[in-house]
Amino acid sequence: MKSSKVVLIRCDTYDRERVNEAVREGMSLLGGVGQFVQAGEKIVLKPNVLIGSNPEKCVCTHPFVFRAAGTVLKEAGVELSYGDSSGFGGCQTNMKRGGFKQVADELGIRMADFNKGKSVAHDKALLNTSFVLANGVIEADGLVSVSKLKSHGLTRLTGAIKNQFGCIPGIRKGQFHIKMADPYEFATMLVDLNTLIRPRLYMMDAIMAMEGNGPRSGKPKKLGVLLFSSDPVALDAIACKIIDLDPAYVPTSEPGERAGLGTYHYPNIELIGDKLESFIDKSFEVLRKPPASVTGGPVRTLLKNQLCPKPVIDATKCTRCGICVKQCPVEPKAVNWYTGDESMPPTYQYDLCIRCYCCQELCPEGAISLKETLLGRAIFR
Repeated sequence: MKSSKVVLIRCDTYDRERVNEAVREGMSLLGGVGQFVQAGEKIVLKPNVLIGSNPEKCVCTHPFVFRAAGTVLKEAGVELSYGDSSGFGGCQTNMKRGGFKQVADELGIRMADFNKGKSVAHDKALLNTSFVLANGVIEADGLVSVSKLKSHGLTRLTGAIKNQFGCIPGIRKGQFHIKMADPYEFATMLVDLNTLIRPRLYMMDAIMAMEGNGPRSGKPKKLGVLLFSSDPVALDAIACKIIDLDPAYVPTSEPGERAGLGTYHYPNIELIGDKLESFIDKSFEVLRKPPASVTGGPVRTLLKNQLCPKPVIDATKCTRCGICVKQCPVEPKAVNWYTGDESMPPTYQYDLCIRCYCCQELCPEGAISLKETLLGRAIFR
C-alpha cells in the first residue's frame, strides 16, 4: 500500500502572522497548494462551524486558520467561496458570530449557499447511495476542508472526515441520525459522504482543541499543532495518536480504509514536519473505548438503552431555552417538557432516545452530558 502523508506543524498561538507561516509551511511540505487546486477553479473552503461562537470557546475552526487557508488559495488564483451548514441556525448568522464573515469580507471571498441543496447519486457508496448536498458544494469544482479537533460522544472524535457532515443542508442532517442510529452505520454514511465530495485537501486546527463534553460544551485544550493531508483517514488517525486514542475506536476508520478513502494504520502513514511525539497528550479527556454497535430491528432501542451512554441534564446549568427539544430528531420527542411545566428543565423518555446526542452537541450552556450505563461500562471498559 502506498503510504499517506500527514504534515504536522507546531503552532503554539493564534497570532495572525504565525498562523499564516504555519499554514504556508504545511501546504509547502505536501508539495504546494498547486498540488490540490488550479487557477480558475471554483473552490469552496469548509471550516467546522457547529454553531457560531467566540473563538476562545474552541467550538469552531479558528477564523485566523480560515484566513490563512483562504489567503493561500486566493493567491493560487482560484475562485473561492466558503460555507458550512451548522447544527442550529442559518449559515450567514453563524459565520458572522464565529468571525468568518468578517475575515471573508476582508479577503473578498463570497459566501456559498449552504442553506439549500439538491440530491446527488453516489453509485460507489458502501451504504448511502444518495445525498442532498448544499448548492455551494455542488457548484464548486472542489472543496478544501478545515476541521477542528474535538471530542465527540458518538464518533469519539470530530475531525477531518466528520467535518463534511456540514455539507448536508439544514435539518436533513438530523434525518441521518434517525435513519442510521447505529454509530457504525452513521460513520459509514460519513465515509460515503467524503468519497462523494472528495475534498482536495484536509487541514485540522488543533492549536487549541476541545476535550471532555465535546463538540460544543467541552474544555479548551492546548495541543499546539496544525495538521495537513490529502488522506482524511490518516489525518484523523494521527489526531488520535496525539490524544492517545486508538483510531480503531473511531468508527469512521475501518469503513474509510475499506472505501479507499485512506489508511488508519500507522505503518502506512508517512509523517512530515515536526515530531509527532512532541504533541502527544495522554491527559486529553476523551472516551477511550469503542462505541456500542446495536443492530437488529425491534430490540435495537432496548439494547441501546442498556449499552450506550445516555444524555442527562444538569438542572443547575439548564436555562430552559428548549434548544435540546427543538434539535431532537425523533417524533415523539425523546426530550421534552413531559411534566407540562416549562419553568423546569426538560426530561427524557429514554425508550424514545436513539442516542444521537444532538441535544448534547448543541446545548448552549453545557448542561447536557453523557452518562455511561452500568452494563455498557462493564462490557466496554
